[in-house]
Formats: sequence, C-alpha cells, structure tokens
Amino acid sequence: MLRMTTLPACCTPFDAHWPLPAPLPGTVFLSTRFDPSLLNPDDFQRSAVPPPASIQRSVAKRQAEFLAGRLCAREALQRLDHLDCIPAIGDDRAPVWPGHISGSITHSNGHAAAIVGHKAQWRGLGMDLENLLTLERAERLAGEILTPDELQRMATVPREQIALLVTLTFSAKESLFKALYPIVLKRFYFEHAELVEWTEAGHIRLRLLTELSAEWGHGKELVGQFAVEGDQLLSLVAVGA
Repeated sequence: MLRMTTLPACCTPFDAHWPLPAPLPGTVFLSTRFDPSLLNPDDFQRSAVPPPASIQRSVAKRQAEFLAGRLCAREALQRLDHLDCIPAIGDDRAPVWPGHISGSITHSNGHAAAIVGHKAQWRGLGMDLENLLTLERAERLAGEILTPDELQRMATVPREQIALLVTLTFSAKESLFKALYPIVLKRFYFEHAELVEWTEAGHIRLRLLTELSAEWGHGKELVGQFAVEGDQLLSLVAVGA
C-alpha cells in the first residue's frame, strides 16, 4: 500500500507539466516550488523522508531543497512503478535508485524537480536546473566552463546571448554527467565534453572529449534539450536503451 503524504508547507503541490520541447516516453517528471523560510524542523519526519547526517547539519535552504527534491522523486517513483522509495545519497554523492530505475533530481533557488524511467527504456537520465547567469558573471566564468573551441564559438555569438550560452553549456554538461556517470562509473569534468550545437527551439548536441569506456569514447555525440522559464534554465540528457 502506498503512503499518502501531505506535502509540507514549504512545498507547493506537485506539477507534472512537461517543460521541455520533446516529451520523453515512459518517464515521469514532477516539480515543486519550495520556500526555505516555511520549513519546519519536523517536516522531514512528517514527510517520512529520513535526513542524512550531512543534511541535518546544513542550513535551511539546503534542507528544503533536499526535502523538495526527494519528495518529487518518491512521488515520481510511485506514479511510474507504484514504488514507495526515497533515493538515498550514495558514497559518490549521487542518488541511489532502485536497480531497474534510471532517474535524476535537480534543484535551484526555490525550484526542485525529478525525472524517473525504467532502465529497460532509458539507461541514463540526467537533468539540471540552473539560474541564468548575469552577463558579467557569464563572461567571468566562461573560461572555467567552456573549452577552447567553445570559447571560439562564443566569440561569434551576439553579446546579449552570452549569458544564456554559458548557462546552457554549464547545465548541459551537468546533465551529461548525471546521465552517463551511472553507466560508466567514471567522473569527468567540464573540459571533457563540449556543446557542439544548440537551437533556440531548445535542442542541443554534445560531444565527449575523453575516453570513458569502450562505448563512450572521444568523439561520441549525444543529444539533449533545454528550456528557459523566467530566470531559470532546465536541461535534460537521456540515454536510450
């Protein structure tokens, strides 16, 4: 029997609206808005979400985003597969999903979301939510996030698009890591992938610049998608079975 959980006051009702350009068949996506100032000390217990020690020691913002993300994940698992499960934090800091499930959790400034699907259909799911960078911050961080080739391409972009491009590149690489890490079990970083192409319609193409495995080697390309809503950008990379 599934647990019926009343959401804490710090979280808005679950939103199942698909925000990206192309639906992903066989997945469940849920999001919620959260307000750390409304978090109560007993919200974890009342929501039946055991807080790890690191979360118990953290500030209200971190506690609220963890709780909101895990609540989205549990509800998504219930809707997908009638599972009553809270993904734990693994030794590698990644969520621990049931063995037959792929999933991803993300949160940024009052907004949390989770997506889940069956591994038989989706080997890897990576999703990342980011606040749009200001132009000043984007120009300052570009050298840390973009490869030399990406920096060359950025030089051809109108200046008013630079903040979007740098935010998108950061987010897309985060999503790529989340999608591939459970498959290759090897860490890689910003310099190990590049955003080759993006469209204003929300489609992206990424290329690996490192050898992760026999299957996922230098030059391997993956596609993804993104959407901008207000001052936040959401990206998704999905690896099909």
